Amino acid sequence: MKILVSIVLLSGFIISNTSTEVKAQTASSKNKLSVIFDTDANNELDDQHAMAYLFSNMDYFDIKAITVNATSGGGDVHEQSNEAERIMTLFNVNNKIPLLKGANKSFTEIKDEIDNPNFDGFKAVNFIISEAKKYTQEKLVVIAVGKLTNMALALKKDSSIAENIRLVWLGSNYPNPGEYNLENDIESMNYVLNTNIEFEMVTVSYGKLTGTDVVRVTQKEINSNMPGITPKIKNPIIGRHGGEFDNFGDYSISLFKHIDYHGNPPSRALYDMAAVAIVKDPKWAKPSIIPCPIMIDENWVEQPDNSRKITVWEYFDKEEIIADFYNSLRKF
Repeated sequence: MKILVSIVLLSGFIISNTSTEVKAQTASSKNKLSVIFDTDANNELDDQHAMAYLFSNMDYFDIKAITVNATSGGGDVHEQSNEAERIMTLFNVNNKIPLLKGANKSFTEIKDEIDNPNFDGFKAVNFIISEAKKYTQEKLVVIAVGKLTNMALALKKDSSIAENIRLVWLGSNYPNPGEYNLENDIESMNYVLNTNIEFEMVTVSYGKLTGTDVVRVTQKEINSNMPGITPKIKNPIIGRHGGEFDNFGDYSISLFKHIDYHGNPPSRALYDMAAVAIVKDPKWAKPSIIPCPIMIDENWVEQPDNSRKITVWEYFDKEEIIADFYNSLRKF
């Protein structure tokens, strides 16, 4: 019995919201994780690389849909959708996986309109609800790497789906304030935190060693590893910054060519890709289970007596994550 328990614990896990126990739910070729990827794809360049990593790991992930929303960078939801479509086309999944437009505006601006059949974001929100209702044992995993507007609207429209979803959100500098995804719609995050959905926060933590900000690559690394790394498609896409591309590796180089760099050496973090990576293999980061906090006046407020628990992911294994990213693309 002791040997059996050890094997189960080592095989992988998810974190329960209502317990401090670590429970098993990992992806395998025989039992894929059902995933919706919720993204502001045109914001910078980490979303595109997260999508590439997802599509290169379809032996792990059963991707039900790509849903998009609009944050303050990258244009409206149509432009976000256009960039997502470019990546899907480069991986030949654009006719196999639904791409659905979500919210342009914020949760507060939309929430009172959800009884209108054509409310802002209805296609993505309604799909999340309908897909979640199919899962009564293994949960639907929603990996959200932008603002949480689509998820908050889905939960407000049908609160019963909370028990069917494992929400993994790339966002926040918790326990410190700030961070792009969070600040784009704080009200949506607070609304989700006040439900009973299984909630996992994949921290960003700019400039610190604890968050996904450490999962960085330089332009030199990209130029060395990415040329022609994925198969070519028949009809090239027109890139976000112009030019024609028939494979994702070359498009990645273009994205890195048209971006600002930070730090020493100058580099960019692949935040969103790291969030996908720790869903694939939880050993690449460290989870902590905490009483669910709330944000008031743009500052975190701890609630130590809160019976609701959430998971916070920190201390990401940059080397393993980046190595698996490249290896996944090469095997695609």
